[in-house]
Amino acid sequence: MKETAKFQLPTPKERVAANSDRLGSWRLGVGSCVARTTATVVVAISMVVFAGAQDLRLNELAERYVRLVLAAGQHDADYVDAYYGPAEWRTEAEAQKLPLAEIASRASALAQAIAAAMPPVTADEMTQLRYEYLARQLDAVRARVSMLTGTKLRFDEESKALYDAVAPTHTEADFAKVLAKLEAMLPGQGTLVDRYDEFRRSFIIPKDRLDPVFKAAIDACRSRTLQHITLPPGESFTVEYVTGKSWSGYNWYQGNYRSLIQVNTDLPIYVDRAVDLACHEGYPGHHVYNVLLEKNLLRDRGWIEFSVYPLFSPQSLIAEGTANYGIEVAFPRAERLEFERRVLFPAAQLKSEMAVRYYEVLDLVDLLSYAGNEAARRYINGEIDARGAADWLEKYGMYSRPRAEQRVRFIDQYRSYVINYNLGKDLVAAYIESQGTDRWSAFARLISSPRLPSSLATLNFQPPTPK
Repeated sequence: MKETAKFQLPTPKERVAANSDRLGSWRLGVGSCVARTTATVVVAISMVVFAGAQDLRLNELAERYVRLVLAAGQHDADYVDAYYGPAEWRTEAEAQKLPLAEIASRASALAQAIAAAMPPVTADEMTQLRYEYLARQLDAVRARVSMLTGTKLRFDEESKALYDAVAPTHTEADFAKVLAKLEAMLPGQGTLVDRYDEFRRSFIIPKDRLDPVFKAAIDACRSRTLQHITLPPGESFTVEYVTGKSWSGYNWYQGNYRSLIQVNTDLPIYVDRAVDLACHEGYPGHHVYNVLLEKNLLRDRGWIEFSVYPLFSPQSLIAEGTANYGIEVAFPRAERLEFERRVLFPAAQLKSEMAVRYYEVLDLVDLLSYAGNEAARRYINGEIDARGAADWLEKYGMYSRPRAEQRVRFIDQYRSYVINYNLGKDLVAAYIESQGTDRWSAFARLISSPRLPSSLATLNFQPPTPK
């Protein structure tokens, strides 16, 4: 990962001075009602000065938070997903390598300082959101550090502590009706998962066609995103094909509006995954999310806490939820099907006659997504072992055996992180669709703000039930 060497944060003093100049120009232009105007300006200037002091205080606390995340990252290779703040802070963290007990002590002191810095109810919404975000992200740091020292949490306790959310619990009976429908759609000999795997083989992208197919998908996702979201000049990402990973795709954000996206080719890649990964990892998913946070919150506002991304934190539910929901925003089903039949199937040298039926089957399988959470919950809680988790994924999640075993390796590495994909998507979908009919505008606002998962739950939100 590369640090942003030339980036300089604006200081609170500079921002207050700029605001004061604008207030002065407004005051000089009024020219009447001098007493009332003077009183109004005094109040306004006082509010600006107070806001500047509040920014200064939160900036100081945010710096301490960033340094603690970097310190924790010295004990957990997966923890710091991205960092593009001052390079010397990372160097200091590497040199000091604070013991976990010291990190925990400093985090406790910081939590008290943040509690004492609560903004007044008159503060603007973004200031309130920033404060709540910083406090909750720090809670997750403390939880992760505690886990690194040996604290054992059950699945739901862990997801609540780290991601600010708890996924619904399901039993085998919850998935029975979906499995029955799949049995009817995929008749034949052998187990249902074997029949499903056989059905999908006709939709595998040949390895020598992966790059042109992904490039076509990325170009389309980017074009659709840019029609609705303005991105800074120079944003870009590079795609690499890798092996030996527990995940199917990963976005490594580099800072300076650049990403490295890796696609794992250990297992066959199906044609539907091209748009999924292009949207999820790129446009309007992780790449756009990180670009807008860097542009709008770090660079424009000087909020240094957005120079670091701790993977095991509430931020990840927003990141994964928006990346998954962003697929539907960029490509509504009818448009996606038309695009894939016209562009991606030919690029992959696949026949498109069965595309409609393919997606009918995929839609049913998607209703089983929470089966993956259940496998992880039972596995982490010690109710089943790794083999039992793979068996569950096969039977109730429609994972082939190699994919089920890969998913168990993912759970070993990332544990309750799995809720961020499906529960995250459902929370984001409910929130955005409660904001009106313009999904793109609501989506852009969400990925440009420091909202927490718990703030997304609308009054009428109900986790989906497989049917």
